[in-house]
Amino acid sequence: MLFLGSFPPRECGIATFMKDVVDCYDAYFGTMSKIIAIDEPGGEDRVYPPEVIGRLAQHDRSSYGAVARFINADPCDVLNIQHEYGLFGGEDGEWIVDLISAVTKPVIVSLHTVLPEPSLNHLRVARKICASASAVVVLSQTGQDILVRRYGVDASKIRVIHHGVPDVPFGSTDIPKAAFGLGSRMVISTFGLINRGKGLEYAIEAMREIVKGHPEALFLILGQTHPVIRRNEGETYRESLQASIIEYGLHDNVRLVDHYLAFSELINYLQATDIYLTPYLNPVQIVSGTLAYAVGCGKAVVSTPYLYAEELLAHGRGFLVGFRDAASISNTITALLDDPALRRSTERRAYKFGRQMTWPHVADDYGRLFTELAPRRDRSLRGRTAEFALPA
Repeated sequence: MLFLGSFPPRECGIATFMKDVVDCYDAYFGTMSKIIAIDEPGGEDRVYPPEVIGRLAQHDRSSYGAVARFINADPCDVLNIQHEYGLFGGEDGEWIVDLISAVTKPVIVSLHTVLPEPSLNHLRVARKICASASAVVVLSQTGQDILVRRYGVDASKIRVIHHGVPDVPFGSTDIPKAAFGLGSRMVISTFGLINRGKGLEYAIEAMREIVKGHPEALFLILGQTHPVIRRNEGETYRESLQASIIEYGLHDNVRLVDHYLAFSELINYLQATDIYLTPYLNPVQIVSGTLAYAVGCGKAVVSTPYLYAEELLAHGRGFLVGFRDAASISNTITALLDDPALRRSTERRAYKFGRQMTWPHVADDYGRLFTELAPRRDRSLRGRTAEFALPA
């Protein structure tokens, strides 16, 4: 396999996701996949690990043809592109169509964004990508429905492969809380690269009411500012959040944990969490790795009703609150803190649903698709082990 997308040490959601996909796939099948990494302007000096065997320069159109020729000469059977429109050059990232069209091997495009109401040019580019690809992967059923209904993509060409989640045991928060020195605090958390679209100011405002009935409540905002935001506007958003914490007298109830979380640290924080919160502001967000992880870890989730949350939290697997609505957030979280039985039943439903999303299932789904599209050989992909843990 050959994968193309952003890749660590670049700090972005697609980079993290692609590393997780590659790691789980290789661990499950005993393979050693290679990567072509995308470099944004300024990323040319980045030092990648040895599995990165090529680099695509985002804003150099000639690079797309050169990388396509490199892929055609490589012994890989199938190319998987972890796709986000902003990663590629041209209007709405249209230059990636040049590369897909020039590659002579099967190309699977994993779409991380599917807009329900695209602009005319975005629709044109998306249709070209789907037409040029051998198969299209989306991370939710909602994404498939939109591609078929709005974009006119043949349903037989689309596969739904869930966002992977860690396979962790369902259990008490006591030990993880003790490891962080949180004692008997009721922990509300959210994680990810911070930007204004996260709606965190409304969550902090909601804490003003929550602590009146539950002074033991602690809201952890886990993660650093998105590097693009930090480059463009510095830490102004984080500073505004900190100012609100001080203004509302919440210094004992809200903490900003300002660093990029390693996998093991993230899982430990999630296991210490009683309620997970995503107050995001974008109603058409089609996938959220943070929400997927919270469901997979069996957390009681409170979220604004963006598309992915509506799908993932259906059938009692979580609770939806209004956009930009601090009162709705505080009322729902308070109800969960008041009713441990309700919280526990929600956790069990989320955890049960999350079993189909664990990384071994994701690896197997990708492996089946790769085998279906790869040139016929005297071998097929078979998982090496039934037990699997994503490396930290």
